[in-house]
Amino acid sequence: MTPGPNMAYLAVLGASHGRLAGFSAVLGVALGLAILGIAVGLGGGSLLLNSRVFYESLRWAGALYLCWLALDSWREARQPIEAVPHNQSSHFTHFRRGLVTNLLNPKAALFFIAVLPEFIQGPPSAHELAILVSIYVGVATLVHSLIVVLAGGLQAFFAAPRRREMAGNFFAVLLLAIAVWLFVSGRR
Repeated sequence: MTPGPNMAYLAVLGASHGRLAGFSAVLGVALGLAILGIAVGLGGGSLLLNSRVFYESLRWAGALYLCWLALDSWREARQPIEAVPHNQSSHFTHFRRGLVTNLLNPKAALFFIAVLPEFIQGPPSAHELAILVSIYVGVATLVHSLIVVLAGGLQAFFAAPRRREMAGNFFAVLLLAIAVWLFVSGRR
């Protein structure tokens, strides 16, 4: 439940683009969680734990991606709402960003590394792995959806140009702060 890159991105997206955009990203985050859970369950976690280069590459890529999202939020806040595309391709863009944000989130992978062994003795069966990953993805998706619903309720408030720009600045700083946190606190 501690806030991280996924939650911050979903809150920013829900407040700035609304619930539909937020739910598109939630689907991407859910797919990313499922991929990470399966990868860790099949032994990918040892690569993350034992390879400093892999871990640091993932951490840096995630932080840099958050910086890019912050820049994008800052630029987009200065465009009139009509100039911001809200069509099928933008929903795919939000889905893809949710997926990438999650796949580059070492915190999500480390969660699976820390928790899965507590529930699985020995090599996991496909059935055990599928159940545990599905439960986690389901709970996380509910939490992420709640964040989108709550943040999406603020979209109308942020529609005024001045508020939109102020919110874009705030969200950009928030995303940058999380990127800095990932740079600093994620070091081994």
